[in-house]
Amino acid sequence: MSEVRKYSVEARAVGRQVQLQVYATRIVLRQDGEIVGEHERCFGRGKTIFNPWHYVPVLKRKPGALRNGAPFRDWDLPPAMTQIWTHLRGTSDGDRQLADILFAAYQHDIDVVEAACEEALKSGLRKADAILNIVSRRTNPPPPKAIEPPAHLQLKMAPIADCARYDRLGGSHATA
Repeated sequence: MSEVRKYSVEARAVGRQVQLQVYATRIVLRQDGEIVGEHERCFGRGKTIFNPWHYVPVLKRKPGALRNGAPFRDWDLPPAMTQIWTHLRGTSDGDRQLADILFAAYQHDIDVVEAACEEALKSGLRKADAILNIVSRRTNPPPPKAIEPPAHLQLKMAPIADCARYDRLGGSHATA
């Protein structure tokens, strides 16, 4: 049996050399000084240790990996996200929708996406579009407050919406 243990790294680090820092209870993988993987140390022989979040960017291109990919087996997601996943598994584009939801959690924060899933479920919604809309509302800043222009920039006379003025400016045109 092999002595080799394999630890996952973020998708952007695949195929490039990493620096391995081994501690008593954890393993840290760095690339160009930046952490690209961190795992609890494994002492079993021939094991592969996955962090499913390392693979989420790949799901944008290959959402079918959710069904059979080793990193996603027994993935312990929060309850509302698990409920959405269970529902989406039975739909034709469920893998794609779930990949979009997981990518939103990867980009923002899993707690924000979990709260969005909870809100969607309470409203009877189970589609990625609805969940992503809720995430967007929660993560995008509110529009800026209106500002009062200085006195010298304020209008002296309110504009008049008079389309006939445009006709007069363009010269005489035949009307039907």
